[in-house]
Amino acid sequence: MDIVFQWLLLTAAVAAGWFMGRAGRQSARSRRAISDEASVRDRLQFLFTNYSDQAVENFVQSLAVNPETVGLHLSIGAHFRNKGETERAIVIHQNLLARPELPTRFSPQVTFELALDYLNAGLLDRAESLFHQLMGDKEYGGKAAGQLIDVYQQEREWGKAGQVARTLRDGGLSPELDKVLAYINCEMADLALQQDDRWGAGKLVKEALDYDRSCVRATFIQVKILLRQGSFRDAAAQCLKVFEQNTDFGSEAIERLMGLEREHGDVKRLTRKLSKLYERWPSTSLLLAVVESVERASGRAAAIDLLRKELEVRPSVRGLLRLVELAGYEKGMTSDEGRLVSRIGHLLLANRPIYRCVNCGFSGRQLHWLCPSCKTWESVRPIQGVEAE
Repeated sequence: MDIVFQWLLLTAAVAAGWFMGRAGRQSARSRRAISDEASVRDRLQFLFTNYSDQAVENFVQSLAVNPETVGLHLSIGAHFRNKGETERAIVIHQNLLARPELPTRFSPQVTFELALDYLNAGLLDRAESLFHQLMGDKEYGGKAAGQLIDVYQQEREWGKAGQVARTLRDGGLSPELDKVLAYINCEMADLALQQDDRWGAGKLVKEALDYDRSCVRATFIQVKILLRQGSFRDAAAQCLKVFEQNTDFGSEAIERLMGLEREHGDVKRLTRKLSKLYERWPSTSLLLAVVESVERASGRAAAIDLLRKELEVRPSVRGLLRLVELAGYEKGMTSDEGRLVSRIGHLLLANRPIYRCVNCGFSGRQLHWLCPSCKTWESVRPIQGVEAE
């Protein structure tokens, strides 16, 4: 009985709001539509606040379908989806599509909303099918293609994701997809390398760089390919290219470069080159690399002197820990105080995130080329600051 009463009140409230809006409209039809659309959110908020979801749903099932009520149907469906009640949203949008009186021009919009319902419910195959139906629509084709790319990325269907992205880009709907295409190529290049297909991986990397010359990941894959070919000098040169592409990833490049030189090259010969890089793009990782090269070329005392001077200008926890380590060895002792400082410093760094997304703020200790939170490529970067770079 309570549900029936709530439904009657809800019907009366919506009817009253509709008639009041009708009476206050201007003579121009377009202006009427804008006025009604601007106030519908406030009216819906009143309904959602004062009536149960069951009452709202019962009202929607009995509500007529015409150009003036489609927006109400869609808004209530989106309300349920945003609350996590996806099944209710699906029912509302499915029923709306099944109504023969639904104006044809609203079908793409309702289809898109239903596809979003399926996507939220994890029914990716159904969402994919509906997004494909919308690809040729003038208004919703671009939105559907963007959602399809996200679905294929989630399923790691890189070939399909690239096909949709190229269609969207070549159609002039979204020219900013160059970076997306570059990183999709990188994913496929990594898969090719796992099968030891160096030629295929190299071809995909070249295409990635054609799409986006600043694609850092493509350069790192080139390093992998060159290492497998035994071209260690060329691999080292590729690491240094990263500083011209995106200095935020300089620490990643230096880590790879120093590991490569320790195993196959000579760290001492890097002193001058690393010093020039540090002058242009100072960071903790670069400083520690310079200190290591100086230590090997000129001895520990010179390395300590350099590190101490740089820390006065650009302090960092990692630099301090390295100084404590070097100074302890130089003096032939490891004092209790030195061990305590080192232990506390390492504890401070142990639980700190290393990377953060510049787009949404997601952080962690692992580098993700595709942000797990906002699904943006190359937005997760090494954190800058005293406790990081």
